[in-house]
Amino acid sequence: MKPSRYWLSFDLGVRGDYEALYEWLDALDAKECGDSVATFLSEKTREEIAEEISQLLGSDKKVRVYIIELKRGGRFILGKRKHTPWAGYAQLATEEVDEEK
Repeated sequence: MKPSRYWLSFDLGVRGDYEALYEWLDALDAKECGDSVATFLSEKTREEIAEEISQLLGSDKKVRVYIIELKRGGRFILGKRKHTPWAGYAQLATEEVDEEK
């Protein structure tokens, strides 16, 4: 089976078990892609990877982990989507009116 490319975005909070996750990522020879984002190749399915990460980090309710597979898109393994901090910015930009004529 040909390996698939995955990206993992993670927010473990202040007290999260980063050491365990970093050990897991290091074993996969994952590459850094920015703050709390890594990419790696694996022959495992997205579901198998999700199960591994859930067992590794699953007891902390504040943990959020999102996995993206090139062919199937992304989903949360742990946690869920939050309210976006940028909500409403586009509306503010379009409401600005130039008073000079």
